[in-house]
Amino acid sequence: MTTPSDLDAFAHDHVFLGAGHDDNARRTMWVVVLTAVTMLGEIAAGYWTGSMALLADGFHMATHAGALGVAAAAYAYAKRHASNRRFTFGTGKVGDLAGFASALVLGLVALGIGVESIRRLFEPSSVAFTEATIIAVVGLAVNVVSALLLSGGHGHGHGHGHGHGHGHGHGHHHAHDHHDHDHEHAHHDHETALGAIRSQDNNLRSAYVHVLADALTSVLAIAALLAGRFLGWTWLDPMMGIVGAIVIGRWSWELMRDTGAILLDTTDDHVAEEVRELVEGPGDARIVDLHVWRIGPEAHAAIVSTVGSVPAATIRARLKPVHEIQHLTVETR
Repeated sequence: MTTPSDLDAFAHDHVFLGAGHDDNARRTMWVVVLTAVTMLGEIAAGYWTGSMALLADGFHMATHAGALGVAAAAYAYAKRHASNRRFTFGTGKVGDLAGFASALVLGLVALGIGVESIRRLFEPSSVAFTEATIIAVVGLAVNVVSALLLSGGHGHGHGHGHGHGHGHGHGHHHAHDHHDHDHEHAHHDHETALGAIRSQDNNLRSAYVHVLADALTSVLAIAALLAGRFLGWTWLDPMMGIVGAIVIGRWSWELMRDTGAILLDTTDDHVAEEVRELVEGPGDARIVDLHVWRIGPEAHAAIVSTVGSVPAATIRARLKPVHEIQHLTVETR
């Protein structure tokens, strides 16, 4: 007979937030504040000086402040509802949802920049080169600081903890595992900031891409404005806008592609192949149904159905090296 204490032994939570969740949330909030202050300053200065360039850049920055605000809100929501049982596998993918929405906004911004740049290429307009260059330099400085805030310390966040595993009399095995990842620290230390962000937290990645997009437009604008002022190449300004729109559009597509795949629970082929090798390698068991999908920045879930004489506990032991899997269900037939 199963006692209440036995049931307690089976119980486990479904909190799959990234190890750096709180730190990432703080970094993102600082960037939101920095962006908002700069935005308000540019808009106020634009009204005071009558500069349309300042006003335009200020309202453009408002779109990024909004997107970054969504990222910050996603961190807060995920943390607040992490233990809410309404979310079957926790709130680990809230950041991916925010990242997808943010990427969509970024794509629209890229489209707008491209359309306006093409229009100006055929219908040139006067440009206040000196004033616009100062604005672009200020914007670049803000974005460099923001990028440093978002990228600092990444490549070190890994889950640590303990595992919960219990056998069931009907050949089912359910496990909720966390594994130590110290052996990966050296590898991640050598990744680029964007690469480290890409591999873990798509919410942070979306914020980082927004900042990079702004920085890119500032760099291209500075180059075009200087060329226009000193060389008379006024056509370079809209051309740089087109180049920037293409690059930002590509970043947007990559982020939508990656976050969309996670939201649709696509199979992680790398992890799935590792599971097959470990389970079927000895030759005494065969997988007849396998599901592997991501449920958090550093966590995957897996459902493994096997046929053969190998008990569920043995299957679980074989899958211990697969550190990505933090929620495992094994069914033997």
